[in-house]
Amino acid sequence: MIMGFDLGHSSDSIQSSKLLATCLIGGVVLGVSVLGFYLAFPPPRQLSWRRKKKPIRVYMDGCFDMMHYGHCNALRQARALGDQLVVGVVSDAEITANKGPPVTPLNERMIMVSGVKWVDEVIPDAPYAITEDFMKKLFDEYNIDYIIHGDDPCILPDGTDAYALAKKAGRYKQIKRTEGVSSTDIVGRMLLCVRERSLSDSHNHSSLQRQFSHGHSQKFEDGGSGSGTRISHFLPTSRRIVQFSNGKGPGPDARIVYIDGAFDLFHAGHVEILKLARGLGDFLLVGIHTDQTVSANRGAHRPIMNLHERSLSVLACRYVDEVIIGAPWEVSKDMITTFNISLVVHGTVAEYNNFPKGKEDPYAIPISLGIYEQLESPLDITTTTIIRRIVSNHEAYQKRNEKKAESEKRYYEDKTFVSGD
Repeated sequence: MIMGFDLGHSSDSIQSSKLLATCLIGGVVLGVSVLGFYLAFPPPRQLSWRRKKKPIRVYMDGCFDMMHYGHCNALRQARALGDQLVVGVVSDAEITANKGPPVTPLNERMIMVSGVKWVDEVIPDAPYAITEDFMKKLFDEYNIDYIIHGDDPCILPDGTDAYALAKKAGRYKQIKRTEGVSSTDIVGRMLLCVRERSLSDSHNHSSLQRQFSHGHSQKFEDGGSGSGTRISHFLPTSRRIVQFSNGKGPGPDARIVYIDGAFDLFHAGHVEILKLARGLGDFLLVGIHTDQTVSANRGAHRPIMNLHERSLSVLACRYVDEVIIGAPWEVSKDMITTFNISLVVHGTVAEYNNFPKGKEDPYAIPISLGIYEQLESPLDITTTTIIRRIVSNHEAYQKRNEKKAESEKRYYEDKTFVSGD
């Protein structure tokens, strides 16, 4: 009995082992087969377990005439609402028809917008108003998910909202307007200077252009600019500066290139020279001169934009890695050592090239050290170029400012009436 029991038990164990081995072998064969089939016929991308998430593409348009840090901040906010920012730049003809003549032509405005660090793609000759056809093109051809605009009104000549169709389609998102600056305000600052200088200099025959480019410096008291330029008193917070900064320093062996200037009324000429400078190294450090330094060297009615405004415009440029806010006029040996500067550059087209009598060349030390290079400026544009455009057609720009103010007034009056009803 005992012997029979043992044999029966052993037989059952052998059968179980065979069954287990068969299952294991079958499982391996099946696994290999499935793997081979998967490799031979991979599943469609959309069915993949690790499929890539579709990027959210947002669209923002504008004139971007006399582009300033307010425009840049709007683009920064728009980019934060998606993964890719596509920007439409309105044509010269559309701006003229809806607002009056632009100060900067389309090709310069394209350079400015393309140079902003938050912009991924640019569409030239965008319409001023979002039409049905253009909106369809944005959604179908450019794969746009949302159309973005600020909370300030964009009014057509007939008094209607330029973004009404986008809002109706449910594909509209709004960002907060940057207070304290606008292209209209900047034009106004220049025209105010023109009027004041014309009155004070009525006894001579100097042109309005000369009044801007050859004014004499006045004494500064308590950090102010005397009766000089009516510059803004905008003061940025540390948070805003951080938002505009790259937040990264140079690497241990980085070739650091330094360029300085006023960068007043930041324009396409500035963008192009910064792009050229950045290509000469690994890290571009930009020195921005104080209001007092600019006024002392360019005239009492400069700068148009104050130091903080100019700093934000430069920081928004994709070719700039870091700025020195309030850089010294002369590039010293201590400064070169402190910032580990490898090369100091300056453009051929600049308003600082003819240094005032009695003043030493601010680049004397980097020249003596053999680390100075003068770059051929890609564009023949300076801040004075922009000012002359305004001055030569100041009546048209004044009417443009008045036209915009009237449109906004009418818009808000209509809003008040509707809400009150």
